Amino acid sequence: MKALKKTVVSAAIAMAITAVSSTAFAAEKKDPNAVVREAAEGTIAKIEEAISLIEKGAGKEETSTVIAEARQLQKEFRYEVTERLRQRANDKLRVAREAVENGDPKAAEETLKASLAQFKEMKVTYDAGHK
Repeated sequence: MKALKKTVVSAAIAMAITAVSSTAFAAEKKDPNAVVREAAEGTIAKIEEAISLIEKGAGKEETSTVIAEARQLQKEFRYEVTERLRQRANDKLRVAREAVENGDPKAAEETLKASLAQFKEMKVTYDAGHK
């Protein structure tokens, strides 16, 4: 009985502490539209950076890393109206990265430019729906 009483009291104290301090642990919530907008802008910036690196003749590893960063950022660029276009643009990023790794910068640049155009189109569509 003593063990049960100690367990119940301990649990009650733990719950009280958690309830009181939960507001201290709560993370600041970001506006979902701001997250999507940041992802769109970041993705576009990374693709432009990758194109610039190819034009300057940068190494495979550096260019491939920037394309990979763009692919990570685009995952947060979610908008139902443009979802299929986002998937196609992401496929182009994958193809561009493979072209860079296979030593074909010309094909990579063309594919990146096509992907960039799609992401810019998506951002215009997103911005029109979220004024």
